[in-house]
Amino acid sequence: MKRLHGVLLAAACCLCLSSATVAQLGGMNMFSKPNIADIFRPIVGNGAVYEMQSTDNKNDPPRQLEMSVVGKEMTPTGEAYWMEMGYADHRDNSKKMYSKMLVTKDFEFTKIIIQLPGQGAMEMPFDSKDMGKDKIKDQLNDWSKVGSETVTVPAGTFSCAHWKKNDGTDEVWVSDKVTPMSMVKQVGQKNTMVLVKQTTGVTDHITGPVTPFNPKAFAEARRGQKQ
Repeated sequence: MKRLHGVLLAAACCLCLSSATVAQLGGMNMFSKPNIADIFRPIVGNGAVYEMQSTDNKNDPPRQLEMSVVGKEMTPTGEAYWMEMGYADHRDNSKKMYSKMLVTKDFEFTKIIIQLPGQGAMEMPFDSKDMGKDKIKDQLNDWSKVGSETVTVPAGTFSCAHWKKNDGTDEVWVSDKVTPMSMVKQVGQKNTMVLVKQTTGVTDHITGPVTPFNPKAFAEARRGQKQ
């Protein structure tokens, strides 16, 4: 169960809490650590679509990642936004696993819901400490700004801050013109990712009643997808 839980969290959230997030967090001010809220610019109904390509296996076809904000609501700690991600199946871009996370302006996660193609939606249990703002801040020193560049991707041309990880494993280009997480391009050890288009009028893809997370049902659904 512990291992499965970790895999699900990674699938749902690692891309929005990865290099682009940390780089943008640092990019707000070169001389001090800014407020975590500066990296998150939610606009309900707007988002971005990325194309991901594995660098480990060049034979794998490109996959799409959708990232958008599909709603907002009040929580005990204040206003929060539903940030939705759609992650394509490695064999068929038309089949996507969707997840959505309820995120406050201070980038605190309060809920995570996932839905596999053809399956019901499930709410995942999680420890907010695993995805809190303090954990992201701890990663700031791993990155250095190397300049500002104009970057052209399928979605257009952007003026970007260019950041590199100090160990040389990853680099990202970010722009405040992109919502919700600012990334334009990423080049890493395991994959590359570029912005394909920005979207408007996006609505929630997760439908039907939401039930508590069932590890057995989820595992069976995943096996069915792979057959």
